[in-house]
Amino acid sequence: MVQKAKILLVDDRPENLLALEAILSALDQTLVRASSGEEALKALLTDDFAVILLDVQMPGMDGFETAAHIKRRERTRDIPIIFLTAINHGPHHTFRGYAAGAVDYISKPFDPWVLRAKVSVFVELYMKNCQLREQAALLRLQLEGGGKATAGGGAKEPAGLLAELSARLAAVEEQAEALSKQLDDESADAAAVATAAHLERKLTGLRRALDALEPGTGNSAPSVTSQN
Repeated sequence: MVQKAKILLVDDRPENLLALEAILSALDQTLVRASSGEEALKALLTDDFAVILLDVQMPGMDGFETAAHIKRRERTRDIPIIFLTAINHGPHHTFRGYAAGAVDYISKPFDPWVLRAKVSVFVELYMKNCQLREQAALLRLQLEGGGKATAGGGAKEPAGLLAELSARLAAVEEQAEALSKQLDDESADAAAVATAAHLERKLTGLRRALDALEPGTGNSAPSVTSQN
């Protein structure tokens, strides 16, 4: 069973959170509420999120300050943030949102379909990165255990494990390629395109490492490091 991605919704008004849940429920992911910046930061201490929808105007710690805290933490600095705001003070206000680390800045009222489409892109990228990390973990297991252990604890010959890893990686590569084409066709946000390109580079590195392990290549086992 594929694990669902978590999406963090941050707004001090319950009716706004309810509206966001109604819009994003079609994505069939896990929606997590936070009614303040402090509550959002607490949720980010323990859970991983694909994307954060962050209201700008909140009492106490506002959206800009919350985003600054998120970007200062190593664990959370790479999580995409989409700012939502009911106020529009011109380009300087928008610039402040991007300067705080947002990948997008959307004024209310917004088109529900557009918001859902934007969030779905970051969810897909998150899921592909999760799949990539799983393949990298299996490859490290192969290198460290000499091909004798598998994720399920059973024994498997090196050639068989390599074939399984290659097939799984091929599936992720195919999905990543389709996603990149979709982003090109839809003229997506620069941040989403850059994230997809980063994912493809990591896939290429893992594919080279697997190819180097194939019998007859004459190469020694490469080192596999975790990439953020």
